[in-house]
Amino acid sequence: MLIEQGFYTRDVLAPDRFSYWREHISQTYVPMDVDGDRTADTTVSQRILALGAVQLWTMEHSPMTLRRTQKLIQRSDPELYHFSLNLRGTMGLTVSGHETEYEPYDLVLHNTSQPHHIRATTSHGEDTVLGTGLFIPRILLPLPENAINSLITQRLSGREGIGALLAQFLTQATRDSGSYRPEDGPRLGKVAIDLLSALFTHALDTGKSLPPESHQQVLVLRIRAFIQAHLHDPQLTPRTIAAAHHISPSYLHRLFADEEETVAAWTRTQRLERARRDLAEPGLRTLPIHAIAARWGFPRAADFTRAFRTAYGMPPREYRNHATLQSE
Repeated sequence: MLIEQGFYTRDVLAPDRFSYWREHISQTYVPMDVDGDRTADTTVSQRILALGAVQLWTMEHSPMTLRRTQKLIQRSDPELYHFSLNLRGTMGLTVSGHETEYEPYDLVLHNTSQPHHIRATTSHGEDTVLGTGLFIPRILLPLPENAINSLITQRLSGREGIGALLAQFLTQATRDSGSYRPEDGPRLGKVAIDLLSALFTHALDTGKSLPPESHQQVLVLRIRAFIQAHLHDPQLTPRTIAAAHHISPSYLHRLFADEEETVAAWTRTQRLERARRDLAEPGLRTLPIHAIAARWGFPRAADFTRAFRTAYGMPPREYRNHATLQSE
């Protein structure tokens, strides 16, 4: 299981919950002031998962306003980007006097070094607001800081494209945290960085806003995101990947020369990992193995079985049976 921290206002009596939450958040590594209805039963449920240097958080809470002031920044500034996916409720982010309103499945970016305040309200008769997201050190993103900062207060979509991939990653990593080992955390953190960088690159429209030395790294991120979105396609090959990005296959291979795996090997690894997760998923036990193989780009069952055995040390059916026993 991934290393996890939790905070729950239900741990104290109802009259003490607002002050308990306010004290907690004032002492965190990103201190903030809290405004809310002190007379109401304040509900806060917070989980933070360690993904190496990246922190994945999920929080459900009562309506409230959080303020990051210059005084609090001077007190503690970990120099992070705070990236969030709004899942329920409405969120308003105000930076430098400019407020942007976000609906469910909008993606929100702000900088812990900038004063801002967040107004979270419920909608459609709901009692609580729900969201998830990342704290990520700014130094880890391979894009110019001034370019990323230009995206603050922009509404980025988590409903389509790379934004949807990132939204799926955030929700699935939180939901499946018990199936990962602590050593998987840094690997998942790298996936988060890659997806976030690809999203920002897409939003910035690449090219003109990036220095020349960043172009190749950004292109690799875009290619990885493209591959993730097309794993189901059995025609996804280095040639088709190169054509989709208007580069030659030889240049594509040169881009991946300094990576841990070739582009073909990385694509196969991603397909096998998706298939492995499906085989371990209790809700998919009745789905034939050949159907799982086909949905992740393996149209020939024999090829899938051979590749799966090589990667995981046992054939797919044996892995599924083992996973089923483990879950019972």
